Amino acid sequence: MPLFGQDPSKTEAPTPKRRGEARGRGQVARSKEISNVVVLFAALVALAWYGTDLVDGMGDFMAHTFGRLHELDFTVQGLLAYALFVARFVAKLILPILLILLVAGVLSNIAQVGWIFTTEPLQPDLAKLNPINGLRRIVSLNGIFELFKSSLKLIVVGGVAYYVVKKEMLTLPFIGDMSLPDMFGEILRVATKLFLTVGVVMIIIAIIDYAYTKWEYEQSLKMSKEEVKDEAKQREGDPQIKAKQRQKQREVSMRRMMQEVPRADVVITNPTFIAVAIRYAPEDMQAPTVVAKGARLVAERIRDLAKAHGVLIHEDPPLAQSLYDMVEIGQQIPPELFGAVAQVLAYVYRMKGKAAA
Repeated sequence: MPLFGQDPSKTEAPTPKRRGEARGRGQVARSKEISNVVVLFAALVALAWYGTDLVDGMGDFMAHTFGRLHELDFTVQGLLAYALFVARFVAKLILPILLILLVAGVLSNIAQVGWIFTTEPLQPDLAKLNPINGLRRIVSLNGIFELFKSSLKLIVVGGVAYYVVKKEMLTLPFIGDMSLPDMFGEILRVATKLFLTVGVVMIIIAIIDYAYTKWEYEQSLKMSKEEVKDEAKQREGDPQIKAKQRQKQREVSMRRMMQEVPRADVVITNPTFIAVAIRYAPEDMQAPTVVAKGARLVAERIRDLAKAHGVLIHEDPPLAQSLYDMVEIGQQIPPELFGAVAQVLAYVYRMKGKAAA
């Protein structure tokens, strides 16, 4: 996540698509210091809960080992068996603590970035094996800044630890004169004070580091105005392509509409500006239906088709205007126009009857 050398043209906030792609690559705002603090305090809790059993177990192990040292078989088979016994014993002692630390580390990461499963960071990349690229990362401004952060953290934590231990230097030299329980109690008191003080400092460092990591992550995802426009084009489609698609759809609709004109019963006009074609089939329709309509050039084409196929053209400007405004193609005429349209259709039927006679 680059901080230095940020492209000045990247001024726009990242889009959801950009964030999703970064997350898919495993690029998230995750602070290692948060995980370190959680694991540290999990270790303290584990020791407080399991520390007595751990000490007792180590005592039993030492007693068992030194009590039976004279029985130890120093052959190869004997030493292998003893090594296996030691491994099982140590694993039994420390496995609960290791499990607690593992769970704490996993949960601390999930709490920061949620659940992510991606194999992209595991894919081989020969560029990462190039020593020149590695050297460039180390000596780059980002590498120097990361080194500065680590050094500053070490100085702060080390300074706090030194301050705590220095205040206890007046009593630590005399713990040799104490009884064994008092000695362990004093050591435990100093260690607890040291861990708690260092822990508080690490919490503050972790909060600052997380805030900085979040900010750095947002900066790395920023986009230029051109990138935002390109993404919008990919998402919504190229405006020119969409315009061509709409034009194609209009042409298809126009052809379909014109195919219905020869089947119409009448074309009502106003007389030159608007043309509305009406068809009525009592066996299929509850009311007359507008099968085509248009203005100007489209109206002219409707009239030409009607003439070519012998469809009657009837001039009625008020009715033509009402039909054009109130009824869409494929819809039946509204009740308020029934009377006017019925008169026109009656006239059409009379004219067809005379023509047939």
